[in-house]
Order: sequence, then structure tokens, then C-alpha cells
Amino acid sequence: MDTIIKQVCDEMGVTIVNGALSRDHVHMFVEIPPHVSVSDFVRRAKGRSSRKIQQEFEHIRKRYWGQRFWQRGYFSTTSGNITDDIIMRYLDRHTHKEGFSPSA
Repeated sequence: MDTIIKQVCDEMGVTIVNGALSRDHVHMFVEIPPHVSVSDFVRRAKGRSSRKIQQEFEHIRKRYWGQRFWQRGYFSTTSGNITDDIIMRYLDRHTHKEGFSPSA
């Protein structure tokens, strides 16, 4: 899935600073250019990853047929009031084997 997200980021000019995949959610620390809205980025990332996952895994496609793969909502905030180091430590605590980063 991280390849799909990286493709979306490249297309939209978004830079992945760090991220962590959990069993049921994704944490991402990204730099989004001013001309790209957060909602457009999330919509495209969720849409493309959902489509790709359901194409590759038939049992998932059958389970989610006519339903949403991802939940409708998302949480977003700016890093203005905290340091990047605090965000990186938070993500490090959530990184497991499935974690991803810009260099992965």
C-alpha cells in the first residue's frame, strides 16, 4: 500500500516525512503544498489504495462490495504548535513491521 500512497504523493507534490501503518489505520506526517487541499490528498490516497487493494485481493473485494473500504473521516492538524521531533517520536511509537518512511 505504501507504493500507492507514494505515487499519489508524487503526483500531487506531497512529501512524506514519516508514517506508520497499523492494523486498522494509517499515521502520516506529510508536507502538502499550499495549492493542494488536505481533503483532496486524503480522498485520492484512500480512493486509489482502496481500488488497488480490492483488485489484488478477491476476498476483500467480496467482503466490501458496495461498501466503503476506508472510513469516511480522517484527522488532520498542522505541526505549528509542536516540534517535528515530537511528531517523529509519536510515529516511532506506532511503527511496527508494516511501518513506512520516505526511504522505504
